[in-house]
Amino acid sequence: MAVRTKGSASPESALLRRTTWRLGLQIASSFAVIVAALSALAVFIVLRTQQADATALLQQATSHADDVTDPPAGVWLAIETATHTRTVTPGLPKGLPDQAALDRTTRTGTAEMDDVTVAGTQYRAYTQVRGTETVQAVLNLHPDRQAQERLVMAMVFTGGLGIVLSAVVGMWFGRRAVRPMATALALQRRFVSDASHELRTPLALLTTRAQLHRRHLRHGAGPDVLTDEADGVVTDASHLTDILEDLLLAADARPGSPTVVIDLADLAEQAVAAAVTAAAEQPVTVTLSRPDRTIRVLGTRGGLRRALTALLDNAVRHADTTVTVTVQRSESHAVVDVTDDGPGIDPAILPRMFERFASTAAVPGDVVPTARQQQRRRYGLGLALVSEIAARHGGTISAHPAPGGGAVLRLTLPALGDSETG
Repeated sequence: MAVRTKGSASPESALLRRTTWRLGLQIASSFAVIVAALSALAVFIVLRTQQADATALLQQATSHADDVTDPPAGVWLAIETATHTRTVTPGLPKGLPDQAALDRTTRTGTAEMDDVTVAGTQYRAYTQVRGTETVQAVLNLHPDRQAQERLVMAMVFTGGLGIVLSAVVGMWFGRRAVRPMATALALQRRFVSDASHELRTPLALLTTRAQLHRRHLRHGAGPDVLTDEADGVVTDASHLTDILEDLLLAADARPGSPTVVIDLADLAEQAVAAAVTAAAEQPVTVTLSRPDRTIRVLGTRGGLRRALTALLDNAVRHADTTVTVTVQRSESHAVVDVTDDGPGIDPAILPRMFERFASTAAVPGDVVPTARQQQRRRYGLGLALVSEIAARHGGTISAHPAPGGGAVLRLTLPALGDSETG
């Protein structure tokens, strides 16, 4: 069965979430301050306008009214003569007119504006002397208060909705703005971890070859031996360069990578040859089965060599005695099977086998474990990197139980036809 890797929360994802939330809240807070300031300004302007309109209306009513029977809408009039005879507009609320204001204005001759509350309702009264009469106009302020309340409620609703929308828009723009940074951090973190993992084995092989070469030099080995070992050092250094180049390509966020036509069978043979020395120390025997003809694929040499090396390294670490590498062509695909005779794969680990640093118990059932099998079967970064490399090359990686025990890891890649050159 093919195994897919499930996504997990990464430090970059957490950073992206925190930053977008922070940006959204900051934008919403800024918008709330702006809305509050504009709303306060709008309410102030409306109040001043209503007050000015009410004053102008009352002044006009007291200045031009001939009698109390036909005042402007919403206004009542009271006229008091010098002999203290008073007439009022029919329907004037009980408790009005403001007698104290009438008396003061009659006595001083100075016009005055007062707000009066009667039975819970607020009124504005303007009193002035006109000839031998004192005239007072009274305006009910309740309609203005209702208009003010509706204005405030509308501003609260639209302002609150605007704040919510600004937070959502701010988070959306924040996520778009921060995503490149999170991607760059993820690529940087992945490059560091991948490089530390991938360079360990080739550097160890290069060091081993150099030490053998120095030992043979000290013991006076023949030119043929020294030449072969020097060629091996050069080859390993070249492989190390390929790995570095492929790591840099994998860390490049830009789409597309330069590819070449590669003989997968030859590449597998080179990977097996490089792994034989390290495998012999386990001791594990590594064998290769390949067809005589070429099996061509399109890809990066460093990337595919990394994938094959990781599969071999995983198999050697878990094998009891033998690892077999089989390269073949199946219809339009090139297939590499790496089989080990180790403890096999716990079915519970299969759904996450190609995640980074997955591990599982080594021995199922009642089988008595060997000393090597008592360790947990660990996958580290190697198989996760193989999965990523396979995906970049349009292929897949899958895990299967081996017929005689152990595990088979299968790398499948699109193969080129005989007439294709890439």
